[in-house]
Amino acid sequence: MRILVTGGAGFMGSDFIRYMISTFPGVEIVNYDALTYAGNLENLTELVGNPRYRFIKGDITDRSAVEGVLADGRFDAIVNFAAETHVDRSIADAASFVKTDVLGTHTLLEAVRKYRVPRSIHISTDEVFGSLDGGEATEHSPFEPNSPYAASKAGGDLLCRAYAKTYNTPVIVTHAVNNFGPHQYPEKVIPLFITNLLQGKKVPLYGDGLNEREWIFVRDHSRAIVSILEKGSPGEVYNIGTGWRISNRELTRKILAGLGAGEDMIEPVIDRLGHDRRYALNSEKIRALGWAPSGSFDEHLAATVEWYRTHRDWWEVLRNE
Repeated sequence: MRILVTGGAGFMGSDFIRYMISTFPGVEIVNYDALTYAGNLENLTELVGNPRYRFIKGDITDRSAVEGVLADGRFDAIVNFAAETHVDRSIADAASFVKTDVLGTHTLLEAVRKYRVPRSIHISTDEVFGSLDGGEATEHSPFEPNSPYAASKAGGDLLCRAYAKTYNTPVIVTHAVNNFGPHQYPEKVIPLFITNLLQGKKVPLYGDGLNEREWIFVRDHSRAIVSILEKGSPGEVYNIGTGWRISNRELTRKILAGLGAGEDMIEPVIDRLGHDRRYALNSEKIRALGWAPSGSFDEHLAATVEWYRTHRDWWEVLRNE
């Protein structure tokens, strides 16, 4: 199987590539990434020289470049991780999010049609469903995005739906809960808090800290994408959730405890604009494919803390940029 992975130098994409190359001997990966601030080829140094892995620098909004890659040889699938993802950055400047998450998705969908790629996976987020007062969002729940990031992802998702319905494009959309684990850029809450504490800095906690999120370890997310590649149906949508739901305050306490720090290291800050209160996904559909998360949230969080503790050379460079 030959797979084009867009955004493969980022956190989730690089884990998926490492997992595929190490687990499936017959898989070849072409990694197409623009190498924006969160794209880091240091995530994939172990694959340099591997004949089953190739990197191409490029932007998914560049139609001629994307088509040039696909024209180079037959691909069995495209997995699109390429996206602008940080909510705070989208609030400050939404334009790059619309460009990558909407226009970039359109470029890929057109390329899938033109080159008749048999399968395409579009990676999206639970944030498109907005804040839930209770219950769980299903694959059929309405979109109610509340940040420019969430709105841009919802736009890309709806394009995928339209292409599947109008042109029978073989695209599958996934909505995942918050990923965490090694190699995550230290602007996201878990690596930000861990690295702050390792540097003796306080951790900035938004508002009252009671906003609730659902979490998934990045390798479990990679496994879920493989299940969808192998067993998912084109035109369908799959939620990828674990049931590991926790408030930001409780998450902060767990990270503090893991690093032997007290609550005096919490620095309350003014809440984020449009901050969603609660996310929760119903993941029965993907579990019916045979996938389930591994271990527990606490086990994976402890492993993540330890990875950042022992890989200062990786994240200190990023923190100092």
